[in-house]
Amino acid sequence: MQKSIICYNNYEIKEVNQEKISKDMVNNKYNLWIDITKYNSSDLHQLQQIFNLDIDTIDKVETNSKKPQIMISSNNQKFTILLDLRYKNLQSLETYPIYFFVGERWLITIHSENVDLISRGRRMFLKNNKILNYTIDALYYSIITTIIDTYEQLVTAIELKLLDFEKDASLRPSRNTLTQLDLVSKQSIIVRRHFWHARDIINYLSKMEQDKEDIKFLSIVYDSINQLIDMVESYRDTINSTREVFSSSISLQLDETMKILTIFSTIVLPLTLIISIFSLQGFDLNNITMIPKDFDLLLVVMGTITGITLLFFWKKKWILPEFRKLDNSSSNNEKEDNNREKK
Repeated sequence: MQKSIICYNNYEIKEVNQEKISKDMVNNKYNLWIDITKYNSSDLHQLQQIFNLDIDTIDKVETNSKKPQIMISSNNQKFTILLDLRYKNLQSLETYPIYFFVGERWLITIHSENVDLISRGRRMFLKNNKILNYTIDALYYSIITTIIDTYEQLVTAIELKLLDFEKDASLRPSRNTLTQLDLVSKQSIIVRRHFWHARDIINYLSKMEQDKEDIKFLSIVYDSINQLIDMVESYRDTINSTREVFSSSISLQLDETMKILTIFSTIVLPLTLIISIFSLQGFDLNNITMIPKDFDLLLVVMGTITGITLLFFWKKKWILPEFRKLDNSSSNNEKEDNNREKK
């Protein structure tokens, strides 16, 4: 078992190097914090016997439970599970459970070696030495606060990713952008659920222990976790707006493509028509003045078809809509003049 032991009181903080943990380490002079990283089942059961821990809570540690929760045992000991959250990459959110056992003048924290809780504690003692003047609950609440503070890094990471995706959706839209947006949307849902559980724990402690003076070390963090939840929920609108930007960018690209094809067709089609006419039977390119028989009839048919087509397009208002408006306005003016003459 790898452990760190810190004893402190109103006047001093000291780290204790001791192989075996015993109940004698807890006395009236010092508060005791034991931080454990590497452990096995026998180590846990040894702790359970020394500090009279609830056997159900030991089972949760052995099974590596990751559901944030809080329990108060019959002997008034508090057991809490919080998660240390961090992104390994966009696809995977790493979750490391931190287990808290809180008793009279002692605190035990158990977690993975990937979580450096003892360093946070040292910085916390240096930053806020008022903790030394309060009970062990003040340390317990302060550690919870430091864990919640790290959640802001997750929210910042999501926000920065969304900004990058919004830029890509505008300038370089691709299928990968939509895939990444879906991943961020799923990750934000998972993060929000973890934040909800953490808020429930903080809310429970704030109400159940509101008479304790130490609870002020936890009161501010409740507002912080609510703000983080609101920020994550607001990202849903950002993701939807980014999808709309993506769709608009794709439409613009399609319009540009159609514009290029239209210009190309406008250039090629007249040439194709001329080649088709001169390839008709009866045309002699060596003697171009010789017009084939019935060529006049062909021109009439082509002109008629072209006129009917243009008229149909004009009726549908697909071409020359401004001339239609002019015709309508002129006809309206004529009607008004006729009505005036009649009067």
